[in-house]
Amino acid sequence: MTSMTDQALEVTGGVDTHGETHHAAVIDRLGRHLADREFPATGAGYRQLLAWLRSFGHVTRVGVEGTGAYGAELARTLGRAGLTVIEVDRPDRKTRRMKGKSDPIDAYAAAEAVASGRASGTPKTRDGIVEAVRALRVVRRSAVKSRTQAVNQARQLLVTAPEALRAQLRGLSTAALARACARLRPGDDLTDPAHAVKAALRRLGKRILALTEEADELQAELKTLTAQAAPDLLALKGVGTDVAGQLLATVGDNPDRLRSEAAFAHLCGVAPIPASSGRRDRHRLNRGGDRAANHALHTIVLCRMRWDERTRAYVARRTADGLATKDIMRCLKRHVAREVYRVLMRSIRTTDTNPQTTQSDLTEAA
Repeated sequence: MTSMTDQALEVTGGVDTHGETHHAAVIDRLGRHLADREFPATGAGYRQLLAWLRSFGHVTRVGVEGTGAYGAELARTLGRAGLTVIEVDRPDRKTRRMKGKSDPIDAYAAAEAVASGRASGTPKTRDGIVEAVRALRVVRRSAVKSRTQAVNQARQLLVTAPEALRAQLRGLSTAALARACARLRPGDDLTDPAHAVKAALRRLGKRILALTEEADELQAELKTLTAQAAPDLLALKGVGTDVAGQLLATVGDNPDRLRSEAAFAHLCGVAPIPASSGRRDRHRLNRGGDRAANHALHTIVLCRMRWDERTRAYVARRTADGLATKDIMRCLKRHVAREVYRVLMRSIRTTDTNPQTTQSDLTEAA
């Protein structure tokens, strides 16, 4: 007979990630704590952590907190080494109140969540064209936000500016205002408020023009990348570069981690939530999930409600049935999520694609 000691020990790992260090822990099949240790968050530290995990036996799975932040490169390293990486959420407040908070405790909690099956999510690989789209979107969003802030500051300064300057810049569009402010020539005496306002507006005008140029360049690059990553997605009604980029970033480079279009709907926060009471049977909008992806689907619905004849006919029919506008939009978002999921699966060339159906999706969404 084969004794227990002759069998390879199966262990589960857990990692609590931070900016400078990662704390790892190992448990066996029975959940017993074997060891924990801290490693630097560097390339050498990742290799040391991997070797340390394997020194305890056969590593079945590794739970990692923060796979989309501090643990992103660690997850990639473990995945390239052939380990199964599971995304783990941090413990809830009730658990923290009962068990306390420390790096070893969180690392063991991550391993226990994986071993018990509470954590089963597959992290994004973040190693393809979609990750490139996400990185550029971060910069463009920052540029657009800073430009809006600069425009608001320029218009606010004009409220209290001298009338001669206000008359010169009154009624101009944003682009024309930025060019006019950039051409201002303030005097050398900045103790004069009129000269100081001109100097401030001149700098704001130059900043707005620079940020506009940067945002336009990034938009052109994103348009090329999104067209390469998901050309069929851009062909859908109501989907532009910004919406497509957000949906791609939400799904990631490995959309096969989403097991169904229902899972995608939950991820985007458009799965209907039961809200029935007594004799009233209804569903409400889902306020969870990725709110940026939800906003992208909301944009598609708004565009279709205004410009798509089929959607307008559906809205009219459901309004006649007594549905409120928010309930109609919930149905439309669910339909759009189903359609977008199918296109994304096909565009990113995954092996698990949903077959096309001939039945009206609007009827299914209702």
